[in-house]
Order: sequence, then structure tokens, then C-alpha cells
Amino acid sequence: MEALITGKVDRQSGLFSDDDDAGLNGAARYQSLSRYRDAYLQRARDCSRVTIPTLIPDDGDKDRGSLRTPYQSLGARGVNYLASKLLITLFPPNQSFFKLTVDNAVLKSAPGEVEAMAKSEFERALVAVENTVMQAMEVNGGRAAMHEAFKHLLVGGNALLYVAEDGFRVYHLNSYALCRDPMGHIEHIIVEEEIYPGALPEDFLTEYGNEYEDGDNGMYTEKTVKMYTIIHNEGDEVHWYQEVKGKEIPNSHGMSKKDVSPWIPLRFNRVDGEEYGRSYIEEYYGDLLALEALYQAVLEASAAAAKILFLVNPNGTTRPRTIANAMNGAIIQGNAADVTVIQSQKAQDLSIANSVIDRIENRLQFAFLLNTAIQRPGERVTAEEIRFMSQELEAGIGGLYSILTQELQLPMVRRLMFVLKKQGKIPSLPKTSGGKDPITAKAVTGLEAIGRGDDRNKLIEFITTASQVLGPEVLERYINIDEALRRLANSVSIDTTDLVKTKEDLDAAAQAAAEQQQQMQQMEMTKQGLASPALGQLAKNFTQPGAPYGPQFDEQGNPTGMPSSGGGPGAEPAALPEQPLGTDAGEPSPV
Repeated sequence: MEALITGKVDRQSGLFSDDDDAGLNGAARYQSLSRYRDAYLQRARDCSRVTIPTLIPDDGDKDRGSLRTPYQSLGARGVNYLASKLLITLFPPNQSFFKLTVDNAVLKSAPGEVEAMAKSEFERALVAVENTVMQAMEVNGGRAAMHEAFKHLLVGGNALLYVAEDGFRVYHLNSYALCRDPMGHIEHIIVEEEIYPGALPEDFLTEYGNEYEDGDNGMYTEKTVKMYTIIHNEGDEVHWYQEVKGKEIPNSHGMSKKDVSPWIPLRFNRVDGEEYGRSYIEEYYGDLLALEALYQAVLEASAAAAKILFLVNPNGTTRPRTIANAMNGAIIQGNAADVTVIQSQKAQDLSIANSVIDRIENRLQFAFLLNTAIQRPGERVTAEEIRFMSQELEAGIGGLYSILTQELQLPMVRRLMFVLKKQGKIPSLPKTSGGKDPITAKAVTGLEAIGRGDDRNKLIEFITTASQVLGPEVLERYINIDEALRRLANSVSIDTTDLVKTKEDLDAAAQAAAEQQQQMQQMEMTKQGLASPALGQLAKNFTQPGAPYGPQFDEQGNPTGMPSSGGGPGAEPAALPEQPLGTDAGEPSPV
């Protein structure tokens, strides 16, 4: 078991020397920064209680197992569904969530080796890089980490993602504290976690005596120690190291450039002037809290109403023991007026509570994009109606994708590409003369996908309307089919390479079809000519035995030679009579 998180890609030799906050160790710094975090953490815990209590429990609840179970499950259902929705939208399976593009202006100023490379070949190489990055994310468990991070963002509004060279890790809001500058850039991050002493390097805790050792076998005890990871942003570099008991752990110092840092702090809703983000559940906390209280009241009232109690008149002739011991369907002696059943008489009150519950649930279902919110009650609900309402709801939360694109997708792409380059799994692309990277990463999911979907709907509506008003013939004359297909394919992120025919393919197919049509016409003309009497007689003159110009045979059926003077029989077709010299075509020849 290894506690160090710094891998070979970022590891630095020697210890980290920090002059800031002189005299303060990691524990003191964490306590200092956590004071500004406590208000956000308490709000996150309140939201967790009405959704998924295990996400952000109170201090010590996880160890004692005393987590409270909510009375309603709509909050947990909505969080899980919306987290899956964000995961599928931002990181769709079997599809790259980003695209590497070549900057034409930068490419023109690149060295000769880049200029000599054809742009199409360059783009094919970038597609291979995209596939390698996506494969690394899948193999290292990135999708599971993203789902966990999205749930914490929805409930707590904050999460810290660490992208190592061999996996992903998500730190919860109750285990780290940070500090931002007025522009929202990270200055410091302190992570607190508990580990077993056996995970530390050998002999690291020897100066503390037998406090962490088992005297019987010399092994470390099960008593945990707190380890702090200190992350500093210095200029365009990020440094971090780990310490226990105020002492830096050897080989824990790491460094990377800021744009490829493995530490990615995430916020769900960004608020100017606040160091931490606000959660999505916080906006609907009032409805969830009211729904929790109503469900508890209705459940307890329903349980009380379901309890059956019989009252027996003490002055009557019916004995309670007789009723209690009677079998079902038994005949006993007594007076029906002596026995009554207690009724709560709260049906009207419960109906009011249920009506309020239905209204709150409908609002929350719209907020969580649940399918039950977009389908109206009725028998004739078309699929187009459901699809339209689903698109409207998804467009309504388009702002949720914008900050995640800038603070999650693009930094993670840059980090994964940096790690793969260090590992030699993808090539290092040449820089331009100004030291710039000729490629840029662009997100193609989330808000970008919503925009392309809107363009697709407008394009389909335009083509359909034009076809209905002007007719297919006019539409074919004025619409560029190639461009229309390209735009439709781009709106649904489909690569048209080798799928849609290019102009050269269409010209070659048209030329081949014209040649085939010409050959068919010649064959048809030949067939019609052979069917005519004149051509039929001409063919017989050259093919039938004994014909004037056909092959000649003797009496035994054997072919004979060419005719000599006198016109004897021969095996070859007889030659046509030659016109004597000195005569015109229209004059008779002399006898």
C-alpha cells in the first residue's frame, strides 16, 4: 500500500522549500483555510440529508454508521438521474468529447516539417491522438470518477479531481480547503486525509517512538495519522508535496505547468467573489425540505390510520375476551352496539397533504429532467411531442454545461495528453517558430451539442418548408445537396469520411453510368438491326454454307482451297468482285 500520489511524470528530486506562511505546517494551514469553507460545507451537508446522505455526511457519522434515511426518494432519484445525464452528455460513450483542430494561422508560421505535412494527414494524426486519449480515460476509470464528481457537484457544488498517470481520484468538499484570487484563480489547496502508518515510507515515523508501533511484533498499529497535501500555484507552475506531523514525506514533491496540472478544482455554479461554488440542489432545497416534512407527516398519519383498535362497552353484554379469542367467521354471543372501531377521521387532511406533495413532485421532476415531467397524462401522446419537450428542458439547463466545459473538460484533455506524451504513447507535435502549439482542443459535447441540435432543427425545418412551398423540382435546382448533407452530419457529430460521396466520386459514378448507358444503346441498336430482313439476308450471305460469300465445301463435306480462275469452290469466303481498272463506278464493265 502506497500513500504517495506523486507519480514519475511529475516527481521532483529533493524536498520542497516554501517560505510562505513561515512556521505553519499543513495542519495549521488547513485549519486556517477551512474556516472560510465551513458555511459552504454545512449547506452541502443539509442538501445531502434530503438527497443522498452518504455523499457528504456529518463529522463522525460515517464511522458510527448513524446516517439518517430520508422519507422520500425523489431527491436521490433526481441526483442519480441528472448525474448520469451530465455524464452521458459531456462524456458520451464510443465518441470523443473533444476535437483537436489545426490553427491555419499558426500552421502557416510553423517550421518546414509542419508546413510540408498535408493538412488532411495532420488531421488524421489528430484523430489517432483523440482515440488514444479516450482509451486512456476509459482504462484508468475516468468515467466512474466523473459520475462520482457530478453527484458531488450537484449536491455539494464543489469537488477536487486529481488526474494521476494511472487513474483518477475525487476529493470531497469535507476533505480539502482552498483559496482563490479575486479573478477566481487557485492560489492554495490543502487536502486532509487519514491513512495508516504502514502506508508511509519505512522508518518515517521512527522519531515518534512506540506511539504507532505494536510492541509484540514490531508492526504499525491500526491507529491512523492525518496526512496533508499542500498545493501551491507559483506563476505558471504548480508545486505540491505531502507531509505528516509537520514533516515532508520524501519523494512526494511534484511539479507541473499550470495548464497541465493534475489538480482540477470543480465548481457547479460560479458566484463572483466566492471561493467555493453553489450546488444545483441548493436552488431547490426548499421544495426538497418541504417534501421531506410532508412525506414524514403523511407516512406517520397513514400508519396511525392503519392501526385498528376495537372498543368494547364495559357495561355491555359483549366480553372483550370473546372477541379477541374468536376465530374468523366464528359465531359468538354479544351485542353489536357494544363494539366500535376507532377511526382517525383524517382523510380530508391527508388529501390536502397529498395534493401539495403532487405539486412539489411535479416541480422537482422538471428540475431533474425526469421523463415523467415531460409526458403529459393522456392516451394520445406522440413521440414528437415528448422529443420536443425533452429538447426544451435540456436547452433550459444549457448554462450547467458552460462552466464544466471550461473547468473540467478542457483541463482534463490537456492533462491526459501531457501524461501520454511523457509515457511515449502519443507523439510530441512540433511547435511553431513562436513556440506555440499548432493544435487546440475544443469541446464538442454539452453546450456545443445543444447548439448543433438547434441548428439541425432549423435546417430540417427550412428544407421541409421549402419543399412543401416550392416543390421538390425547384428545391433540387437551388439547394446544394452536398452542403446540406454535411451540415446535417455535423449537427449530430457524424464523421462523413468514406460515408458521403465527394464531388469526385459523384462525377466518376456519373461518367460510368453514361458509358454503361451508351453500351446498352449500341447493343439495343444491334439487336434491332439483326431483326430487320435486310441485315438478316446479308448475314446469311456471309455465314451460310454455299452462299455466294460463305465458306465452300466439296461433295464429301471437306473444305476446299480458295477458288482459282474459273471460280471453283473454296473453304474461305469468296472475295467480292473487283472493279476493273479504268471504269467508273456507274459504268458497266466490259464482257
